[in-house]
Amino acid sequence: MGELYGAVGILIFFFLIVVANSVRIIREWERGVLLRFGRFDHVKMPGIRFVWPVIDKLIVIDTRVVTMDVPKQEIITRDNVSVMVDAVVFFQVINAEYAVTKVENWVRATSLQAQTTLRSVIGQAELDELLAERDKINSKLQSIIDEVTEPWGIKVLAVEVRDVTLPESMKRAMANQAETERERRAKIINAEGEAQAAQKLKEAADTISANPQALQLRYLQTLREIGTEHNTTIVFPMPIDLFESFRKVLDKLEKGFGGES
Repeated sequence: MGELYGAVGILIFFFLIVVANSVRIIREWERGVLLRFGRFDHVKMPGIRFVWPVIDKLIVIDTRVVTMDVPKQEIITRDNVSVMVDAVVFFQVINAEYAVTKVENWVRATSLQAQTTLRSVIGQAELDELLAERDKINSKLQSIIDEVTEPWGIKVLAVEVRDVTLPESMKRAMANQAETERERRAKIINAEGEAQAAQKLKEAADTISANPQALQLRYLQTLREIGTEHNTTIVFPMPIDLFESFRKVLDKLEKGFGGES
């Protein structure tokens, strides 16, 4: 009788071990891919799940968004400029079955694909495009990587080129170019200002020439402005025509005196 109780106790002990090893808890952000006899059976949702030992294998997949750094890559752009570029990729598993059955290591595979795509896309872009049209390049990277990883059950949410490191010689050349461009813009603005000022002066001269009284009023206004500045010397502008008249009179007088002699 004692041997029977001992055998029953052993059976109960092994049964409890089997039950303990058969119960799995799948958290809210996880999915359990169940393989039965080595073949895909179904995907278990979050909660307490029972798995048969030996014949079943449960692979738990995290479906949260993964943030992955793409290591710095030394890339030569289309216009033959060597740059160091790194990026960040945001992706998540949307099909746990494919992430297990279609690719060996979905995180590593996505990382290698992101590095390869980064080198390819940056190599086809010029430096100015890389610096000024970052959103366009990010969108192109996302589209290419997502197209490759979609059969693996992985959705690429975003790709961001984080940093672009240029050689020191290129930085100096770009700084000189920017300085020259600013000088060019300053000269253009100054020339446009001179042209506008000349146009306004022409319009003012046309207005004054049409009405001689306006010239006299402007003359008196100028004298008033000079007087308010406490100047000891006042310069009176004289019309050139007045001196021309005096010159003609003097010429006539000289001719008259010359004829008498």
